[in-house]
Amino acid sequence: MFYSLRYSNLILRGTLALVFLWFGVDKWIHPNYWVQAWVPDSIIHLMSYFHISGVQLVYAVGVFEILAGISFLTNIFIEAFTLVAVVFLVVVSVFQGFNEVLVRDIGLAGALLALFFWPRKRF
Repeated sequence: MFYSLRYSNLILRGTLALVFLWFGVDKWIHPNYWVQAWVPDSIIHLMSYFHISGVQLVYAVGVFEILAGISFLTNIFIEAFTLVAVVFLVVVSVFQGFNEVLVRDIGLAGALLALFFWPRKRF
């Protein structure tokens, strides 16, 4: 049982890290694509009040996703990054509406919550 928990935790963290690192790095490689294809105009308009462009917003989200991926790989700050990532996915889902992105984000949120509630050794 101990090894099963250890390996399943490693697989869960590794696959979540892969997803978050993939999306985070891609946002740095193709920021204009992300702005044009995925960032709603209402968000771009809202960010303009803070003098933040759509590309800058995409870069910031990319940084968060890369940091979350590193957290999942290293098993450091897991609780913080899983909760912030769930909130992030909920916000994305609210602005994107009901589509294939929502289905993906529900699965990711479930995996993140499973990782958040994973039993840990307390010293």
